Amino acid sequence: MASATRPATVRERVAASDRSIGRLLLVAAGALFWGWLLVSWVNRWLGGVLVPIGEPLVSAAAVEATLAALPGLAAYAADAAFVVELTPQLARGTWLTVVITAVSLVVGFVIAVPLAVARVYGRFSAWLSLAYTELLRGTPLLAQLFVLYYGLNLASYVPGALSGVFARGVVWVAILGFTLNGAAYQAEYIRGALESVEEGQITAGRAIGLSKLETIYHVVLPQGLRYAIPSWTNEFVYLIKYSSLAAFITVPELYYRADQVASETFRYTLIFVVTGVTYLALVLTASKLMGRVEEAVAIPGLGVEREE
Repeated sequence: MASATRPATVRERVAASDRSIGRLLLVAAGALFWGWLLVSWVNRWLGGVLVPIGEPLVSAAAVEATLAALPGLAAYAADAAFVVELTPQLARGTWLTVVITAVSLVVGFVIAVPLAVARVYGRFSAWLSLAYTELLRGTPLLAQLFVLYYGLNLASYVPGALSGVFARGVVWVAILGFTLNGAAYQAEYIRGALESVEEGQITAGRAIGLSKLETIYHVVLPQGLRYAIPSWTNEFVYLIKYSSLAAFITVPELYYRADQVASETFRYTLIFVVTGVTYLALVLTASKLMGRVEEAVAIPGLGVEREE
């Protein structure tokens, strides 16, 4: 006999309302953050059509005057104006952080898939894959960047067609370093996901006439890559934060620009609090985005029993 639905209590309704308000505030904050970034980037790309390049979208003096007129916020007026003046530098640095993260993640994924397949299903290639992943995961990422930039001087070998894409060729060195390192970690995440696919599915694929490679491509990978999304999300988040290491090889990304301003103004606490909030916004966006991807590609019925 079906049980009657219990009416929600007042406390439950209040909690649900609070969650809805929290989600709305989070969405509004995200829209404001990305709206500011996109408008700042487009303004710079178009040569300063809205405001001169290097100037904030909103007048710092106007922000300070507005807050100074409010009794509860007057004490923060000068700090708020300083943060507004800082926004053009933050926007430029965030652009490079996003580009380095996105390119390294995507290219690293392309490298990681064959590495993971070789590790699980290869023979001699499994040892090559193991050597690569252990070498890259077992040495510090910063040391790898130093070897690529200072040791091998790869910035001087950037092709002419690519050297003009970024103001500094060292950006390509950073992308290479993060790609190679990220591929090793992603390969391990994908390897674990592939091993979670039942071995009998390989046998079933071979039984219907598929080769081993065809079975891996058509049967195992579509499932394994779905299983790997939560771990892959971790790599996405890690790359956003670890991209700050590129500052140590003079890549003018978010941390590098924040550190420059802090060195000039000595307002370290305020600047790095704002920088940390910027990284947090990027991480939350990545987490939400990958959550949507996971929902969109979920295998129907998988995990239903676990959720019940």
